[in-house]
Amino acid sequence: MPDTFRSFAEQALAYFDRPQAAVCRAPLEVPAAWRGAALRHSDAWIECLTAAEIDELDRARRHARGRTLESLTAEGFPLPTLAAHARGWARQLARGRGFVLLRGLPVESWGDEDSALVYWGLGLHLGIPGAQNPMGELLGHVHDTGEDVANPNVRLYRTRSHIRFHCDLADVVGLLCLRTSRAGGASRIASSTAVYNEILRRRPDLVPRLYEPFLLDSRNEGKAVRFVPVPPCRFDGARLRTFFHSDYFRSVVRHPEVGRLGEREVELLDLFEEIAGSEEIRLDMQLEPGDVQLLSNHVVVHARTSYEDDPAHPRHLLRLWLSLPEESAAQG
Repeated sequence: MPDTFRSFAEQALAYFDRPQAAVCRAPLEVPAAWRGAALRHSDAWIECLTAAEIDELDRARRHARGRTLESLTAEGFPLPTLAAHARGWARQLARGRGFVLLRGLPVESWGDEDSALVYWGLGLHLGIPGAQNPMGELLGHVHDTGEDVANPNVRLYRTRSHIRFHCDLADVVGLLCLRTSRAGGASRIASSTAVYNEILRRRPDLVPRLYEPFLLDSRNEGKAVRFVPVPPCRFDGARLRTFFHSDYFRSVVRHPEVGRLGEREVELLDLFEEIAGSEEIRLDMQLEPGDVQLLSNHVVVHARTSYEDDPAHPRHLLRLWLSLPEESAAQG
C-alpha cells in the first residue's frame, strides 16, 4: 500500500526544505503579495461548491464509509471531476495568492464523523496529509478544552484566547468549520510576502535578520527537544518562503539557557505583527459551518481573535495539515 500520510517529522522536514540563494532586497510583485484592503470586498478567493460537486463528495463519502483515515487512499475516495479542481486549488496555494476558501459542505446533515471523512478524502486529492504533533494526531480538533492560557505548555488553539500571527509546520493548513462561536473567533490572515515588502520599505536594516535563525519554542511537545532554530525567511532567487510564529518565538525565553530576546529581535517581531495586523494588509473572515479554509504556510500567516462560546453548541473546527506536490514542483 502506498504511503497515505506523513509523520510529524517527515512533514516538518519537507516543509523546511526551503532553498536559499540570497537576501531579497527588492519588493516582490507576485500574486502572493496581495493586500487585504484590495480583497475585502471581493469573492474571487471563495469557491462555492455546486450541488453536483456536493453530490460527488457524498458518493465518495458513502464509498469510503468504514475505512480509517490511515488506510484511506485517493483512489478509495473517488472524485471523477472534483479531483481536477483540487489540483487547481493546490496550484493556487503553491504558486498563486496562497489561500482558498471552499464553501458549502453540508456538515450538519453529514455529522461530525462523516464530515471528517470527507475532509480527509478531499485532502488526499490536494496533497499528502500529515501528523500534527509527535503523538501522530492526524486531524486536529480546534475547540476550547478549558486549559489554562497561562500554562506555557498549552497549545493556544485548545483555548478561546487570541492567537497571534503564525505559520504551521506543513505546506498547507486547512480548517473545516463544524460549528462557529457565539461571538468572535475571526480568522485573520495576511500575506507574509506583502509584510516583507513593507518591512523592506520601512526598515531595510532589519531585513537581513529575517534570514538568521530565531529559536522556536516546542511547547514541550517534542519532549527532549525544547526549542529549535528556524530562520523566518528563505529566498531562492525568485520566490520568498516565510515561517513566522510570534507566540513561540517569544515564549522560548522561558527556558533558562535561552536568555532574553535582543532589542533588534523584539523590534522585528513587533514590526512584523504591526504590519500583518494593519487594515491595509490583513484580511478577516468569519468561518461558517461547511467552510474549508486552505492556507499556504509559506506565503500566508494566520491569527485568530478571541471568542465566546455557546455552551450548548461550542465552536469546533477540524484542522488538516498537507504537504503539496505542487510545492516541490514550484521549487524546481
